[in-house]
Amino acid sequence: MKRQVPGLADTARSSRPEIPDGVFLVRIDGAQFRWHATKPFYVLRLFVLEPRALTGHSIVGRLYCTQKAMWKMGWFLRDFLYDPELLAHEQVDEKALRDLRGVVKVSHTVINGISLINLDGFAPASQWEELSTSSVSSPTRPDLEEAS
Repeated sequence: MKRQVPGLADTARSSRPEIPDGVFLVRIDGAQFRWHATKPFYVLRLFVLEPRALTGHSIVGRLYCTQKAMWKMGWFLRDFLYDPELLAHEQVDEKALRDLRGVVKVSHTVINGISLINLDGFAPASQWEELSTSSVSSPTRPDLEEAS
């Protein structure tokens, strides 16, 4: 038996608008380690501070902790001004990550029909003004692009 349920279609749509590809000033809202046998990772929840049109939206992405991806983890931690003493001791404290600020470049990819957010690059929050103005005039950002 089929029933008509008014308003049901609205709940199936995403309740939050999709974050476009681009460069954002963000604050770390939360980080949680997820163990996986071959690809352990951190789930990062980032709160958008700038641009103003997207302030308050969240970006959720993964940062892998494999030996091959450790360079990216280090880049992220350094640019978000993570505690250098903890970094020197090879420790990541999820509570110490909370409220750190920085710039992140994101893009989207679709794998098996699932849209995923890529964290393509990072920069210190102090560089936001420079990066936000140049991102309008230049679609490619060599200073934030992932090394090949």
